[in-house]
Amino acid sequence: MAGKARGYGLTAELQRKKDAKYDLDLEQEARQWIEAVLGRNVFGDKCGADHMHEVLGDGKVLVELANALCTADPNNSLGPGIKVNDSNLAFKKMENIGNYLKFCEEKLGVAKLDQFQTVDLYEKQNMSAVLDQIHACGRRAGTKGLSVPTLGPKEATENKREFTEQQLKEGQNVIGLQMGTNKLASQAGEHFGRQRQVAGHDAYN
Repeated sequence: MAGKARGYGLTAELQRKKDAKYDLDLEQEARQWIEAVLGRNVFGDKCGADHMHEVLGDGKVLVELANALCTADPNNSLGPGIKVNDSNLAFKKMENIGNYLKFCEEKLGVAKLDQFQTVDLYEKQNMSAVLDQIHACGRRAGTKGLSVPTLGPKEATENKREFTEQQLKEGQNVIGLQMGTNKLASQAGEHFGRQRQVAGHDAYN
């Protein structure tokens, strides 16, 4: 759980490395974006991984964030939103977090690589990953055209190219430079793969 001892050895060392990656600037940007989307003060004047975990750990604010993004969708393509679990039971809190992550991936299009694991937040195992995911969520919200403030740089959009059948056939006849050339020399002088010939003793007489 969140208050368990960190211990010693490899596990503790890995946890220290995760904690060291925590970026307060990214946290501030994430906090400001969440509060702007929700239209209220959520985090107060405190900052840091412990406080972020305290505010977000039960998943309620994240579900509220998902629902606010649905409301800000001019095309109504994100669905009606998510029901929040107000229970203090651990599995209900984790269910909130899981529902938020599912919404981000399936509705918003956040890549799996940008998602954190439920325990990363609930057990405060990797709060840096939580920040990264919130930033990814904000970028996708901008790409989707939601009427919310932007968070970070705009994501690149797909630049799909269409080729005609004739262009594809012509491309098959081109020899790339990385494959060499067939116009400058024959293979007569090449030695790759040939046996090395050693001159006998009589050759020097």
